[in-house]
Amino acid sequence: MTLRTRLILGLLAIAMLLVVPLYIARRSLARFDGTMDALRREEFSASLLLGQMRGKIDDLRTAELSLFAAKVDSASLPNLYEQYGELDATVQALTRLQLDDSPQRIRHALQKVPTLAQAEFAALVVDDTVAADALSDSLGRVLGRVEAQIVRAEQALTGRMHDRVSAAREESEQARESALIAFALAALLATVVGGWLVRSISDPVRDLERGMDAVASGEFGYRLRVRRDRNDEFSRLAASYHTMSAQLAELDKLKAEFVSVASHELKTPINVIGGYLQLLDEGVYGPLTAKQAEVCATISAQCDALARLARQLLDVSRFEAGGGKIEPRRFALGHFLDDLDRAFQVLAMQRDVHLRVTRGVGLPGEVTWDADRINEVLGNMLSNAFKFTPRGGTVDLLAEPDGDWVQLTVRDSGAGIAPAQLPHIFKKFYQADNQASASAKGTGLGLAISKGIVDAHGGSIAVDSTVGVGTTFTILLPEHVRSARRTTPGRRLAALAGV
Repeated sequence: MTLRTRLILGLLAIAMLLVVPLYIARRSLARFDGTMDALRREEFSASLLLGQMRGKIDDLRTAELSLFAAKVDSASLPNLYEQYGELDATVQALTRLQLDDSPQRIRHALQKVPTLAQAEFAALVVDDTVAADALSDSLGRVLGRVEAQIVRAEQALTGRMHDRVSAAREESEQARESALIAFALAALLATVVGGWLVRSISDPVRDLERGMDAVASGEFGYRLRVRRDRNDEFSRLAASYHTMSAQLAELDKLKAEFVSVASHELKTPINVIGGYLQLLDEGVYGPLTAKQAEVCATISAQCDALARLARQLLDVSRFEAGGGKIEPRRFALGHFLDDLDRAFQVLAMQRDVHLRVTRGVGLPGEVTWDADRINEVLGNMLSNAFKFTPRGGTVDLLAEPDGDWVQLTVRDSGAGIAPAQLPHIFKKFYQADNQASASAKGTGLGLAISKGIVDAHGGSIAVDSTVGVGTTFTILLPEHVRSARRTTPGRRLAALAGV
């Protein structure tokens, strides 16, 4: 599945999940609207019709009274029939609503009205007042029974309306709860889908970022965790990454081999040149003029610099290849620091820089290190400190205990290093842009070798610097290195720069 397809499907799934609660809420609202519409069409209409029937009953009573009062008025009986017809039509309209059997009971009670009205009119025609009065009472009782049926119909309608309204309220509450539950579930599922979608993209990106950081620091053996069966852009990118890292590892191996072989092969001609220069200086081939002696001294100095560079290149190659062996032995730390102090006091006087060597309280009397290698590390740190510290400045070497470890700190008041350059200073051949303030130029290999030596001891080295204030190197070493160590094979020394 491609990344594009994954994104589209994920977004569609989220959209569908969010539509579900809307659909449920819409259906619930539709049912509620149906209930309210039924109330309007049936119960409300029936209530209006029952109200009209009450009015028609009153009109019918008035017509009956007019009939009794007018006696032989020919218009009074048709008027009563007209009122009866209107009442009967209202009852028929109520019947069509099909609510209950109330309309049938009302019609049954009304059936006697025409007969009684006709009989009452006939009695009035023959001036039988007693019979007409009795018939009028009977008609009144009939209308009373009709009114009673209307009252019962109104009560039944009120109960029915109450039930409908209660049902509508319950449906509304259920709809609200259903919508909330559906929305909560949809939000939860959408979050799960969104999390899966984000993770399926962010995890490979982070893994690839770690892989590129590893390659940038020289760890070409880092393997991405992206599955090859993903069959998307990330799997293809991971395949390209592994191909690239394999090619870079091969190139780095060839380069390291070349540097190692070249530096090793340079030693012989350099030694030969140095030997002949020594013979010339000793006058084996005859005395030298002053100019010739000066030229030989210059050549000898450059030969020494070239020999030192070849030796450093060889050291770097050995550490990169895992052959940077150290030989720890027990020695007195105090004497070691005294020797360093004496060795660099001369340089401090020449540069007009104040050197201070400080021993912390509780410093162990003896340590087990490769003394020559650690001397090389501290010598390189102190040389750099003097190189970048102006006249009148200070250089400090502080040794203090840290549990079962010893912390060695070299601090100067020199030019400092820019923050952006600090992560790179332990890479071979890398030189910060503060070289203009240096009293002598370097090769860019000293710190790389120092890092390899410290790591071979199982320690760590860190740097902190502020431009215009100075630089501090902090070395942390175990008091006793148990056995000779080698650096990890197959890793570039530049990979050790992650301090």
